[in-house]
Amino acid sequence: MTGRPDTEPPPDTGALSADGSPAAATRPATATGPATVMGSATATGLSPAAASSSFSSTSVSATAAEPGASAAGPPVRDRYLDLLRAVALVRVVVYHTFNWAWLTFLFPSMGVMFALAGSLTARSLGRPAAAVVRSRARRLLLPLWLYGAVLLTVLFAQGWRPGHSAGTWLRMLCWLVPLGSPPHPEEIGGDGGLLEATWAVETAGPLWYLRAYLWFVLASPLLLRAFRRLPWPTLLTPLALTAFVGTGVVAVPGETGEAVTDFAVYGSCWMLGFAHHDGLLRRVPLYGVALVAPAAMAAGAWWAGAHPGEDGWDLNGIPLGQALWSFGFCLLLLRVSPSWHRLPGPLGRLERPVTLANSRAVTLYLWHQPALVATVPLLDLLWRIPAVGDSEALSAALESWSGALMFLTVWPLAALLIAAFGWAEDVAARRRPRLWPRTRTPGVPGRRRGPGPGPGAAAGPAPGPLTGPPPGRRMAPLTGSGSRR
Repeated sequence: MTGRPDTEPPPDTGALSADGSPAAATRPATATGPATVMGSATATGLSPAAASSSFSSTSVSATAAEPGASAAGPPVRDRYLDLLRAVALVRVVVYHTFNWAWLTFLFPSMGVMFALAGSLTARSLGRPAAAVVRSRARRLLLPLWLYGAVLLTVLFAQGWRPGHSAGTWLRMLCWLVPLGSPPHPEEIGGDGGLLEATWAVETAGPLWYLRAYLWFVLASPLLLRAFRRLPWPTLLTPLALTAFVGTGVVAVPGETGEAVTDFAVYGSCWMLGFAHHDGLLRRVPLYGVALVAPAAMAAGAWWAGAHPGEDGWDLNGIPLGQALWSFGFCLLLLRVSPSWHRLPGPLGRLERPVTLANSRAVTLYLWHQPALVATVPLLDLLWRIPAVGDSEALSAALESWSGALMFLTVWPLAALLIAAFGWAEDVAARRRPRLWPRTRTPGVPGRRRGPGPGPGAAAGPAPGPLTGPPPGRRMAPLTGSGSRR
């Protein structure tokens, strides 16, 4: 929720995508239909009849080639989208460690995660909508159930009980299906214990993203249909809605209001993903994007300056500022969108970390917060060393560098948690469970792995960028101190 501190996922998790499947991040399909062919025919001097014949033969050829393309190997991942998701996840961890408000301007992770998830969802909806929703929900819910089981076990062991009212127990179902915010105590234990009294709030912070993601997934079949009928009005409607529910003009009370506000704030980013997949952004002239995107970001910055939140210029507490800035930022990223089958130049050194982050996006998004909570008692052990505890200078130095020490400590802890719980993403994706995912570089079109076909084997088409929805599945996919995103 935008009124809370920042908790950036996962997905894909989204993205958040919560999907780490090999086919998750592929190039958007280029829409080809009769109108497209007719337009091309006019430009090249073909008659409408010839254009219609050309479209029919093209459609038949594409259909006939599809099985062969499937047999040739998995779709090639779009490493640009993978890189964006990995950067978003790392930015979330950095923000939750240091709480630097300027990071929400430098890279609005949640808007980027929702935009990536929207693009991948549009691609998946080339298949029956019910199957897509079930697949996306499964990839989200299984890691959540494992996360909830661990957290609730610790909470009940510390003596917490959700209460006796029927409403409270109904809300407990949100630990299973996060349509709302699951209940948890604001404080439990004591400040002198192993865990801080607010650890439950910290670890439940990321769950707002899963709720928003699930809302978007459930609404996507209708949203995509509306978008394809009226692209620009549908794309801009969430921004208009944010101007009402995100500014107090229309007040929706309670957690329902938080959910509606999140849906409005990031709705345009989600549908920018639709526009990216359908090729709409490619048809917008660069000069148009160069005018609209900075204007939206400038409006968001102006609104944030004129209406600061509880944490000042932190966009996570300024819904309309967040919506406008994220929209402009994602518009630029998705309009540029280079086609990378491998990370180019010096970025190539990041191939394995980027693959790891995408394979365990939901796990990293959820479990980085417990890892951060665990750094506090671990670092406190340093003060038990006599040379540190007895030295005011060393104690002061460690105190001033506590954020950096937490950041260095959280990654080994996150790696342990990925090994312990990341297999849930494999189960959710119906892959063979692994303690540690494979991080080899995805295949590149035209580059064959292993021995070639034997004598007499039929040569299938070389794998290449997708030009339509593949038969496989996809997702993505985050938060921090308290409930920051």
